[in-house]
Amino acid sequence: MKKQMFFWLLLLSTVATQAQLRKIPAEVTDAFKTRYPHAEKVSWKDKISSFGAEFILNGVEMSADFSSKGEWEKTEKNLKFENLPGEVVDGFAKSKYSDWEKGSIVEIDENSQSLVYRIFVKKSAVSKKYLYFDAKGKLQKESISL
Repeated sequence: MKKQMFFWLLLLSTVATQAQLRKIPAEVTDAFKTRYPHAEKVSWKDKISSFGAEFILNGVEMSADFSSKGEWEKTEKNLKFENLPGEVVDGFAKSKYSDWEKGSIVEIDENSQSLVYRIFVKKSAVSKKYLYFDAKGKLQKESISL
């Protein structure tokens, strides 16, 4: 029984890793290459309603989403706190979360939206939040992280 169960689990995991829902359309890959011609280590994901690329650009980890027609939707760029604009650093320092431990920091550039900086902070294992600052350093919103 254990051998049979192991066989089915192995087969299922192999099929799951080999399967992709859809082929990435040429419009998407062409749009990506036009927008990020120097991107390295590109990997694609089918997000059902869009396609996502994870890549390295100038030594920085990034991700970008494109519609199935190749229209750019959003780019997220991982940052270090010291690489944030001064206004955002000041805004964070003035917030009630300034003494919380900082985690991941992401610059979010979304089509038809203003640039946003998301800072993950935690005070304890239970108190965790995402803080969203605009480019002027104003805290726009906060959301609970699970």
